[in-house]
Amino acid sequence: MGTQLFLAEALIARGDVSGGCVVFSRIIAHSPEHRRVATFRLSKALLDSGYPREAFQILAAWLETGEITAGLLNNMAVALLYLNRSAEALPYLENALQAEPDHAGISFTYATALLKSGHYPQGWARYARRSPDIDGRIAPVSSLPRLRHGDAIQGKKIVLYQEQGLGDTLQFIRFLPALQAQGSQITLVVSAQLVRLMTLSFPALPIVQMEDFQITAGYDYAAPIPDLPFITGMTSAEDGMMPAPYLRACPTDIERFSTILPKRRPRIGIVWAGERRARIENVALDRRRSMTVAEMVQLFSSLDATLVNLQFGSARSQLAQSHGVPVFDPMDEVHDMADSAAIMENLDLVLSVDTSPAHLAGALRRPVWLLSRQDACWRWGDKGHTTPWYPDMRIFRAPDRSLASVVPEVARALHQWIETGGY
Repeated sequence: MGTQLFLAEALIARGDVSGGCVVFSRIIAHSPEHRRVATFRLSKALLDSGYPREAFQILAAWLETGEITAGLLNNMAVALLYLNRSAEALPYLENALQAEPDHAGISFTYATALLKSGHYPQGWARYARRSPDIDGRIAPVSSLPRLRHGDAIQGKKIVLYQEQGLGDTLQFIRFLPALQAQGSQITLVVSAQLVRLMTLSFPALPIVQMEDFQITAGYDYAAPIPDLPFITGMTSAEDGMMPAPYLRACPTDIERFSTILPKRRPRIGIVWAGERRARIENVALDRRRSMTVAEMVQLFSSLDATLVNLQFGSARSQLAQSHGVPVFDPMDEVHDMADSAAIMENLDLVLSVDTSPAHLAGALRRPVWLLSRQDACWRWGDKGHTTPWYPDMRIFRAPDRSLASVVPEVARALHQWIETGGY
């Protein structure tokens, strides 16, 4: 059975859903005693590959008459989350946690379901239960007590460190001033890409690059930056939502890029792909949150606008396939996120998939349009075109599993934006 299960999962991962389901049906027909395991594996494969509706249908049929396990309940909850029905996911997760209260994966899913459905106090408390994703560069912080909401921190020395993606750091660092206001002494530890941006934005704080950080005597607490909403007591969508920019670009860099960029307006920065992450569970998700440069530039084939590349990493090489649509590429002059911020201050709009430049534009209070995959990240909620996280962001939600499916709606909005002089 094991070989057949792997075959079915591989077919679904390649997009051959019907072929994968045929193999699963064959497994169930020949080995009915393995039906529960096959249902779990089939639904998980469908979810990982971006087919939540199909997973939901299979799980709904099983849960009516079959044996109920925590894993199957969790899969059902994930299907509902991906279908943007997050409130409906909560009872499944609560039942799953009753069966397996110490299951870290189910606990984290429950946290994201709570947050996506707007239950912030419970969601942040649950979110802060996760084990921080710490690599070797920052491993020494694990020897310090983890800062929690309600800890007395007047005069205490705290290490705040980057954890998860760049976007998470850019989003949650807004809560740092609330921690400072309680009289703590904070050292901020971030990757090289963020050191200069954080130094410009929080000039009174010591900012340390991850590779250079060492634990010295006197630190009282450590906390990953995504814990800040929990630590500072965020209870509603309005808590911590900064009316002004909370990150800053360097004025000299802004002026430098103003002389490099083309003069023709409007200038629109584009980002078409998220960073390709190494973990296998993220590979399919990274595909769903990305598009190709050819798919993005078709938005601009009939528009009078200057396109500016903000894409970094390996996807930048796709610029050669922009199908004749000119894209100005200043990224040889970009060495960190502070440089990206300086470019954004010279743009009229940033158009980005769900990756860190979208967060950077939002934190700078630059106009930004986000192209969100159908199974939207928890931070964008289940529906709507706006978000309290970034007042100047407009969200376009893909109607199906291909991010390119949102292109017609965005194209219409761009035409209207230019025709009405929205910039």
